[in-house]
Amino acid sequence: MDSGRRGDADIVSCGHRFLESPRWHRGVLYASDFYARQVLRWHQDGSTEVICEVPGEPSGLGWAATGELLVVSMTDRRLLRLDPGGELIEVADLWQYAPWHLNDMVVDRDGRAYIGNFGWDDETDERIASTVLLRVDPGGAVSVAADDLVNPNGIAISADGRTLLVSETFAARITAFDRATDGELTNRRVWASFSERSFETIPEALASGALLPDGIALDSSGALWVGDCAGTGAARVAPGGRVLERVSTGGHTAFAVALGGPLNRTLFLCTAPPFRRVDHRRTREACMCSHLASTAGLGDAGAARG
Repeated sequence: MDSGRRGDADIVSCGHRFLESPRWHRGVLYASDFYARQVLRWHQDGSTEVICEVPGEPSGLGWAATGELLVVSMTDRRLLRLDPGGELIEVADLWQYAPWHLNDMVVDRDGRAYIGNFGWDDETDERIASTVLLRVDPGGAVSVAADDLVNPNGIAISADGRTLLVSETFAARITAFDRATDGELTNRRVWASFSERSFETIPEALASGALLPDGIALDSSGALWVGDCAGTGAARVAPGGRVLERVSTGGHTAFAVALGGPLNRTLFLCTAPPFRRVDHRRTREACMCSHLASTAGLGDAGAARG
């Protein structure tokens, strides 16, 4: 186990390429290391176990109603299910629905998945474009849950299942929807905004000084922990965008967060050198960190399994 601290957070383990989509499930921490093409599970001593290898680079994680792990395969744009024998089975092919690589996901208690995507190839085009949020029902049926979203990234569902929140990273806002029992999203609204202006390019967004929300996690008070793609830490924010508290991760960016631990009060943070500062495909500088949160998370009893 790696020891030490990164800003206000304790280091759980380092030496990863790029960690995303941390999840606390039934007393265990999981996350994707997508450039290593692995889904990892952490033991109590901080050591990691490879749960599966995903050639298309894993990102969003969640669990089906039957208890099987669901994995977003980013570059080939598929949703996969890990069967008890260790084989990854295709649940849905999202290629025709998503214009570019998939990213984060949340799964509700019925096994219904909501999956974001980058929207465009940001490595060759700096101009920001909008895209769709996809829904995959337990049987594999695919539909567009919402459109005209800017880089829909971290996603969370409220404890009562009635509200879905999604971070629009390069729009510097969190968007909320009412959610019906059948999974339909309505009543779109801005839950939190971190900038008074819109951005046309990624460099403009990064240079703005605005919080650019990445991975998110709801706590039991209704506040939201937000990883800041443009910063060096995470923020706990209230509806409207007021920052209640911050956790520093030193010189690293906190790209994704989750609440878990024995009392659901451990904030887990996936950290790495800031966006575009290094080629994460070629380095192993990413860390999993933790911090004692002021308010507990939703835990396994929450509406979302992811």
